[in-house]
Amino acid sequence: MQSRFLAVGCIVPWAEPLVGAVATQSHANPRYGPEGLALLRDGLSPNQVVARLTESDEGRSERQLGMVDRQGRSASYTGGGCKAWAGHRTGACYAAQGNILVSGDTVDALADTFEATTNRPLAERLLDCLDAAQSAGGDSRGQQSAAILVVGPEQGYAGLSDVFVDLRVDDHERPLKELRRLFGVHQELFGPRERSN
Repeated sequence: MQSRFLAVGCIVPWAEPLVGAVATQSHANPRYGPEGLALLRDGLSPNQVVARLTESDEGRSERQLGMVDRQGRSASYTGGGCKAWAGHRTGACYAAQGNILVSGDTVDALADTFEATTNRPLAERLLDCLDAAQSAGGDSRGQQSAAILVVGPEQGYAGLSDVFVDLRVDDHERPLKELRRLFGVHQELFGPRERSN
């Protein structure tokens, strides 16, 4: 995610291995994260989870919510009170949404890039999606923070963590460029290494 909002990575993304991922934005409701993952864990579909979370939320008209489950099913919601441009697009294994964007081209660029990069590792695909979305216009207020979160069973540090990548740029003039730099450092330190015989 990327936004003209301080420390977007501490509010928007939630993910659990073999369960799914949730993004809460536009007057974000951080309860959507753990509650959404719990409902996915209980076997509800993303469409059912989105409906359940938003129906019981009095502030739903100003919120956005997107999620993908372990099967790659996705769902998004954009409340009618979200600031323009606001909208979403879903497909197999992704939910893309944005608000206060220059135009819908931003969400389309993100989704199109995800669909076109199926042969690349997920973290790299997500970084490419963010770059494409920014090139298509991005947040109409400008840039400030960005983050990436990728999880997988025992895919993290020393095989003892489920968090593969969790990088955040909280306040920067070029957050996507800085996020890409941090990812490069991450790969140097923790990326796959060739084993000697």
